[in-house]
Amino acid sequence: MPTITYEPALMFWRIITQIFFREIRPRGAFNIPRDGPVIFVGAPHHNQFLDPLLLSLEVYRETHRRVQFLTAAKSLKRKAVGFFARQMDSIPVARAADEAKPGTGLISLSPDDPCFVIGEGTRFKSEFAPRMQIMLPKSVNSVVAEVVEVISDTELRIKKEFGGETGKGTARIREKLAAIKAEGQDGLAFKTMPFVDQQEMYRGVYQRLKEGGCIGIFPEGGSHDRTDLLPLKAGVSIMALGAMANDPTVKVKIVPVGLSYFHAHRFRSRAVVEFGTALDVPAELVEMFKEGGTRKREAVAKFLNLIYDGLKTVTIRAPDYDTLMLIQAVRRLYKTPGQHLTLGQVVELNRRFLEGYIHFKDVPRVQKLRTDVLKYNRLLRDLGLRDHQVPRAKKVGWKTLGLLLYRLGLLVVWTILTLPGVILNGPMFVLASVISKRKAEEALAASVVKVAGRDVLATWKILISMGVAPVLYTFYAFLATVVAVKANAPLRVQLWTPFLVVCALPFMNYAALKFGEAGMDVLKSLRPLVVALIPGQQRDLDKLKAMRLRLSNEVADVINEFGPELYNDFDQFRILVPASAPPSTDPGVWRRKSSVGQVDAQGNLLIHPMTWIDERLFGWSRNSKRGTNAWGGSTPSYDSSRPETPDESDGEDHGDYDHVIGYLPAYEDAARGKPRSRQGSYADLQRLRMTSTSQTPLSTGSSGVQVSDSQSLHMRPRQHKQSLSDLVPVERIATIDRQEALQDATSELNKMTGNTRT
Repeated sequence: MPTITYEPALMFWRIITQIFFREIRPRGAFNIPRDGPVIFVGAPHHNQFLDPLLLSLEVYRETHRRVQFLTAAKSLKRKAVGFFARQMDSIPVARAADEAKPGTGLISLSPDDPCFVIGEGTRFKSEFAPRMQIMLPKSVNSVVAEVVEVISDTELRIKKEFGGETGKGTARIREKLAAIKAEGQDGLAFKTMPFVDQQEMYRGVYQRLKEGGCIGIFPEGGSHDRTDLLPLKAGVSIMALGAMANDPTVKVKIVPVGLSYFHAHRFRSRAVVEFGTALDVPAELVEMFKEGGTRKREAVAKFLNLIYDGLKTVTIRAPDYDTLMLIQAVRRLYKTPGQHLTLGQVVELNRRFLEGYIHFKDVPRVQKLRTDVLKYNRLLRDLGLRDHQVPRAKKVGWKTLGLLLYRLGLLVVWTILTLPGVILNGPMFVLASVISKRKAEEALAASVVKVAGRDVLATWKILISMGVAPVLYTFYAFLATVVAVKANAPLRVQLWTPFLVVCALPFMNYAALKFGEAGMDVLKSLRPLVVALIPGQQRDLDKLKAMRLRLSNEVADVINEFGPELYNDFDQFRILVPASAPPSTDPGVWRRKSSVGQVDAQGNLLIHPMTWIDERLFGWSRNSKRGTNAWGGSTPSYDSSRPETPDESDGEDHGDYDHVIGYLPAYEDAARGKPRSRQGSYADLQRLRMTSTSQTPLSTGSSGVQVSDSQSLHMRPRQHKQSLSDLVPVERIATIDRQEALQDATSELNKMTGNTRT
């Protein structure tokens, strides 16, 4: 593989993706094999050319292994896409659908034989040959069949009936034919597709796997914007089985990779790349593959099912968009305000809730909960609020008005700082938006699986911006030089002006980007303050808060009732405690690590300037009375009754927060004697409940604190001793002697709770 081009290309794309995405999180990277042949199977394919980039970047960052992706030969013929794909050493794959051509005349099916095609004005002899394919129009789902015999210009025979042997495809075609013949038409239009010999491509893949390389593939065949997976193509199964059949020393592993986006097509969105457990290729399937014929096809189908099962563990597969929105709403209701989830935990909770909903969706209690949640969402939309803003809405007072005026002033400051970058990059933003939408419309018209064509938007926004930016910056450099000449500046200044402008513009635009993000956070936080100040709206807010509390309790009850029926280890491996528990008034020390690896503390002036000013200068919280060390990364206490700070205004797009609880001695030692709050968030309480008193090796978390494996929120099998009851109040835990052994304290608290209940 050409190292000279691959690594620089990877570095270039890392910069591009970090500009486009606000946060990219890997999950389960320990599942990536460090050596040996690997096939990375990605799904869902929701972001066209960005999906393979994110997967390659995360694999290289974690293991320094290079992934070669299978890319459509048609895409490699495009100038920009083909150039970059070749730098990444992509493997071209010819697709028959890319070479489809309209056929002459119309066709219909024989009433007696669904595999016998009759033409009207057709030229089958000149347009078809055995092993070619015939494709019907979108009105019948663009079904395809292989031609086995061309009898005449108006008659041919196909290998299997359209749509498979179930007969559903044939029935749909006959219904459509009956409808169009009633309108006076003689049949359906069709397209011819050539036979494509993929043997050369497979030989190339086998050789790379034999050399111990990594192959990447998206087996759905093409990008789409559906909520569920498309049927998988058999190619990935043939690659793995074929490589091991050709060389018994090759031991291929399959790594399922799930890509989850939060608004995939939007600029500064977030993404999670989740790596599942590596799958071994069963030896018995390899032997079946060697036998050929029907046994070979059976082996390919069985292994494809295994790959599909692996993908189900790392993807969220909702049957429709409304169900996905319902699941996300339930997940937000289940999380108490004091809890902060990693992006990976958000994805995992969505997956579990979706599995539970699909399993129990016909239960009357679940159906009623669905109706109530949808009603709550409508009320939120009517008031223009987000769910995370509801619990912290407060009664109107002088502080509410003061905070609104203060944030309006702050919004003006961020707008002024952002304005130069917006003006200078305005032409690029407009062109990227207009052209990407046009490309999405073209992609939607040419596809039978896309819903709105959003899967191509992000790709085209990036490609257009990459093409326009150099031209735009060159123009500005030329313009600045003209101004310098007109102003009779010294010759030295005139000569240096274009270089200085070209070098300064990227830094200035990046600063404008960060200021713009801060301004958008401020803007999103204004709505609940405005709603609270409108006469008569307080009643609606109170009603909404009461409804949310009731729904949170109902969601927790439903999960606690049905969860154990679906998961045998429900209590041991739950991520969150019920949302019905009151939020902690002091979430403890939490720090966030951004996608570029820097520590993103709430008190950091450079990353969250608004929060720093809120707490340090404006003094809305108790923490301001004793001061906040913004540079040291210490975080202020959070008063759940006051309006939310804008750094959480993204709602479900929260970043990655690692909670630290000050109850365990291990935390005190790691913190070098710094005092910590005894009241952590309920996510920390759950971590405490699952902690054993046995001596467990400590590992250093992202917050810099040593945390044992048993305290980690990552779900791993572990042995448990007596755990803390769900019914113990946090206030009672705070009164425990810090020197008392954890097991003794746990027994005492559980005993006290049992006596209280009796």
